Amino acid sequence: MTTLTDPPTESFRLSMLIYDTRYRSITFQIIALIGFLTLIGWLVNNTAQNLSDLGKEPSFRFMTEPAGYDINQRLIDYTSQSTHLRAAFVGLLNTLLVAVMGCALATIIGVVVGVLRLSKNWIVAKIMTIYVEMFRNVPVLLWIVLAMAIMIETLPSPREFKGDEPTASMILGDTVAITNRGIYTPEPLFSRSLGDVHLFGQSSLNFNISIDLLVLLAVLIGGIYVSRQIKHRADKIQETTGERPTTWYLRLGVVAVPIIIVLVALGFHLGYPELKGFNFKGGTHMRNSLIALWLALSLYTASFIAEVVRGGILAISHGQTEAAGALGLRPGKIMNLVVLPQALRIIIPPLISQYLNLTKNSSLAIAVGYMDITGTLGGITLNQTGRELETLLLLMLTYLIISLSISLVMNWYNERVKLVER
Repeated sequence: MTTLTDPPTESFRLSMLIYDTRYRSITFQIIALIGFLTLIGWLVNNTAQNLSDLGKEPSFRFMTEPAGYDINQRLIDYTSQSTHLRAAFVGLLNTLLVAVMGCALATIIGVVVGVLRLSKNWIVAKIMTIYVEMFRNVPVLLWIVLAMAIMIETLPSPREFKGDEPTASMILGDTVAITNRGIYTPEPLFSRSLGDVHLFGQSSLNFNISIDLLVLLAVLIGGIYVSRQIKHRADKIQETTGERPTTWYLRLGVVAVPIIIVLVALGFHLGYPELKGFNFKGGTHMRNSLIALWLALSLYTASFIAEVVRGGILAISHGQTEAAGALGLRPGKIMNLVVLPQALRIIIPPLISQYLNLTKNSSLAIAVGYMDITGTLGGITLNQTGRELETLLLLMLTYLIISLSISLVMNWYNERVKLVER
């Protein structure tokens, strides 16, 4: 009679870290990590030592000193006596303004061009192809400078609006002026304003937010929420009875009517730009540098988005469109209801990269004199203070946070629109 026994367990030996496949990969990863951290530590120590020898120990106290320069386009109050920190914050808001406006316009143009590139109309398809190939094969810096040059050279100056027989005139009922210094549009005002709320106290980042704007946003968000609840209720009725009730007027009413009531209660009116002296006063002024940068970045990025959209549409099986056509849907409905919703899961991941590229390309704003975060913190502040390391680290950290935020939002949206497989 034989007895089966388990083989004796092998005791751990140091040589197993190299020769045993169970531990070898972990060993190499730990060695690589130690080497990488050692290299980073050496670089940091060497940099700190060199700066100390030059009498430039790393310090961010310079951010609290007066900036001493003006910023032409700004969303919050700023003077030349404000700190470098506030100047950097103004530049950050300018960067975010261009990024948001650019991503919105580039998406609209890119989707339209991408769809039209697949048009059966030969002329339309070729024109869209020329647009795509022309914009994406020329450096974006050249488009920015060209857009600025066109605005300066072709648009009228403010003095051409003066006189009994002016050579230029305002548009839209004398409410908008398009000049070589920028565009002047009506400004929203409230005769019974609720005032402002101060953020960040008395710090360098202190700025005011209109309570009127916060109330309007709260009413808008509440209206959208109620509108979605009405839609969900209609969906349930359709699932139960097979008939969908008409709810568009209710959904429109719960969003629009409360906003109109609030606007009337606050005494909403428009402040129009007027020509006084050698320039327009009043209204909202969008400088030509902002418009040139916005249009150039949008048109350039839209050419890449168009190719992303075209590729996403072509990836959808042609049988989907044939089936929708067999049900009697028109081509426009097929594209909006069948093709694009399915193509979104293919379009969104590369679309994130285009949004990131547009945001980072906005750093070229200094070429046309638009003061973004690169022009303020990485430009004038760096030159005035001589703090190259500190300003560049702050600048890199700022763009990193913006890029990660865009990726986070778009990835969340991608999860929302992703098809659920059963």
